[in-house]
Order: sequence, then C-alpha cells, then structure tokens
Amino acid sequence: MTVMVPINEVYPYERNPRKNEDAVKYVKNSIEKFGFNQPIVVDDDYIIIVGHTRWLAAKELGMKEIPVLVASHLSKEQAKAYRLADNKTAEFATWDEELLKKELEEIMNINMSAFGFEDGDDVFADEIEDNTYTMKTSIPQYEITGDCPSISEMLDKEKSKELIAEIEKAEGITEEERQFLKDAAGRHNVFNYRNVAEYYAHANPEMQRLMEKSALVIIDVDNAIANGYATLLGEILDAMEDEEE
Repeated sequence: MTVMVPINEVYPYERNPRKNEDAVKYVKNSIEKFGFNQPIVVDDDYIIIVGHTRWLAAKELGMKEIPVLVASHLSKEQAKAYRLADNKTAEFATWDEELLKKELEEIMNINMSAFGFEDGDDVFADEIEDNTYTMKTSIPQYEITGDCPSISEMLDKEKSKELIAEIEKAEGITEEERQFLKDAAGRHNVFNYRNVAEYYAHANPEMQRLMEKSALVIIDVDNAIANGYATLLGEILDAMEDEEE
C-alpha cells in the first residue's frame, strides 16, 4: 500500500551504482507537470530500492512528503537484485521511431523537450500552465515552412469510408437509420492539425475565413498581424481529438 512519508525519513542507498544526476531535471519537470504519480519503493528501513531519481527531484522541488511503497515482502538479497534489475532492464527498451514521431506530433500543448526529447524534432509546442483558478495558455504558432499540403494530407477518411461501406451493406435497419449512421461516420475522420495549420498559412482569405468558422483553426489576431502565423487553440484541439477517439 502506498503511504505519504516525510521526505527526510526516506534514505538513498549509499552503494547505489546507478548515476541519476543527469536525469533529475527532467524528472523534476515531469513531477511539476503531471504530479508525483509513481511511488518510491523502499525496504523496511525506508532505504530506497527503486526511485532514487524521483527522490532527488522531490528534494530539489522542496517537497515535504512523498508517496512510498514499503516492499516488506522482499529479503535483503531480493531488494539488492530488484534495485539492479529495475535499472538494467530499462536499458534493453528501444523506441519505435515512427510511432514515437506520431505520438509527439499529437502533443501540441506540452513542451516535451522538458522531459529530454530533442527540440530538433520540430514537434514541440509551448506548455499550457494551469491551476484551479486560472489558466494561462501559450498557443502553438505556425508559419509557412514548406510546400502547401494537399487536402488528403490534412484529412484521413479511410476509417469513415470503411464504416460507411459496412453501413451500406447492413440489413434490418431503416433508411433513416442508415443515413444517420452514415452522417455519424464522419466522426472517424482523422485530421492532421499540423498540416491544417500549414495549409491555412498558404490559403487565400476566403478559405482562411471558412477554416476559422469550421473551428479547424483559431487565430490569435494580435500574433497573426504581427507575425503572420496560424495558431491552433489547445482546448479546441483536445476536444476534437477526444471526439475522434
């Protein structure tokens, strides 16, 4: 069971062979952004088995208490083995670069370089900072960076087409129901909002106006006048992506 423990009652393992210093700043950023969601695992003497980096990050953040899981069921030898195994097994994990790129491209409002991802990937945006009472939003901005995308590069309709074909063949439903399902199938269209923003930057004024009216692009007027950028409103983007899922 996870319990909250004063941080000064949790102790690092003096012979920990894993060097954590370079990772601390990224873990600090993660805790600040997402919270302390993964407890530190300790033995009966509250000596850390797993979580030295989180402990160091929490200390630097000035946290007074941290979530702790006491692994009383482990022997001294098992605790030593677990401490090494937890770090060693992580070394064998690799990234699927294509899937990683897709995931990062869909994170529009969180600065992933704060967690060690490279800015050079050009898939990062400014953070949205929020608390219970206020929200300060830095909206991602785009300027013309290359050729204008095609319509097909902005919108993937394959899933909705497959669903419509299935609806067309369905038996035992009324024509009114069939049409309703076909209309609803559009919810499965997938928008590439990075390409939408790029297309907007290339579009003529009338197309831009209609894209804004369709809530595909929301313009921050001051920035648009000053910089000629197309901007996406984070909250609208999140809502659209939730609908697609």
